[in-house]
Amino acid sequence: MKKKSVTSLLAAALSVTVAVTALTGCRFGFASDPDDPSEEVKEGPIDTSIDTFEYDSSLEGTEITLLNTKAEIQTALEKMGKQFEEKSGVHVEVMPVTDGDSPYTKMISLYNAGDPPTLAILDTTDVKALAEEKAVDLSGEKWTAEAEEYLTRINGKVYSFPLCIEGRGMIYNKKVIEEALGEEFDPETITTLSEFEALLKKLSESGIEKPVSVAKEDWSLGAHHLQYIYETYDGTSDGAAEVIEKIEGGKLEIESYDRMSQLLDMFDVLKKYNVAKADPLGADYDEMAIDLADGKTAFWFNGNWAWPNLSEAGAENEDEYGFLPYFMNDDEEDFVNWQIQASPSKQVMMDDQVATDNEQAAAKEFLNWIVYSEVGQQMLVKTCNVIPPFTNNPYEPSDPLSRDIYEKVHEGKVFNAAAIVPNDHWSVLGAAMQKYLADRSDREELMESVQEYWDEQE
Repeated sequence: MKKKSVTSLLAAALSVTVAVTALTGCRFGFASDPDDPSEEVKEGPIDTSIDTFEYDSSLEGTEITLLNTKAEIQTALEKMGKQFEEKSGVHVEVMPVTDGDSPYTKMISLYNAGDPPTLAILDTTDVKALAEEKAVDLSGEKWTAEAEEYLTRINGKVYSFPLCIEGRGMIYNKKVIEEALGEEFDPETITTLSEFEALLKKLSESGIEKPVSVAKEDWSLGAHHLQYIYETYDGTSDGAAEVIEKIEGGKLEIESYDRMSQLLDMFDVLKKYNVAKADPLGADYDEMAIDLADGKTAFWFNGNWAWPNLSEAGAENEDEYGFLPYFMNDDEEDFVNWQIQASPSKQVMMDDQVATDNEQAAAKEFLNWIVYSEVGQQMLVKTCNVIPPFTNNPYEPSDPLSRDIYEKVHEGKVFNAAAIVPNDHWSVLGAAMQKYLADRSDREELMESVQEYWDEQE
């Protein structure tokens, strides 16, 4: 999902208990690595011989549209739509958002034209902005019971279908670490920031001089790194919203907020062992994948969306890659040191303004088909190559990064928190983080920048 030119936000979803704040023309969202249509999703074989899903024959001949804002699964969704049509007789037209359009802008233009899609894959931010006025209330749908922990509720109602889970942390290459140290590496033994730094020191002394890659992009620094200060307040989206309200309202100063200093403790360690330390703002994202796959580095701070980059760099599905947490202190009991952040990252909203009853019924059947049919379950995981948020889906992702997050989800080793921030957060504070990464500012100046940013919010 990496992209050279950032044009949209990828909002991570709120957990089931999120309180909804008023939107006053300002878009909010968690920014993730933007989707790249040039990336190819490797597909697994689909067994279509067994399908016990019950189709509604009265819907045959119905046509629905699906707006897709997750560019790298466009072809996969088209295949899913074709398979669903063969089974149900319902035609699903998958409409891509063109490069340069944000999901929100596209939806507004379609509504203004009187031609919104029946279904739309949106950032959670956009669902929050549009749902109560324009979306079908899906609270009574059966599939909500299969994704209870990953639902987004707006004033107590569910207006969207969680499509996938994505997570981030310190990606490691197990083979590289073991070859450098000459011993087996057990990621479970690294439980604190001091232990992580000691490991980096050993790797540095064992031939991998600078074992970490740190991306320079503002979306990585301003969202993936910095938003930990909100998400790790208590590991919930409610907590993230609470601490943002405190900071914005002047009840909590950034310089006295422990998570801010803890984040910089971790970030300073990453800076020290950054493979591009000599020129951190000249680092090339694509080369980071190559460096990790080839063993020039052992760690890369990123998310499971980086697998296509690693795969292109030569990594194989059978290789042992995984995630360490983003360590922030030396308290082994602190959840940040044994869990990684993972949340649903795209939501499907259903139109309630233009879509007919028949179209809505067909769209609901399509969503149920994804969750409950043997074919739909397989295609969500194997064709789209995403981590399913539905507990009844028995299929595991094939790539090691998604598989590791999948396992951590089922082992209770993730925290589902997403910070909803103004849409210029990643660019404004990403730039401040770039200055700090390049040693062009100190901690005090960076903290002042973060404080000033929130002081200016209305």
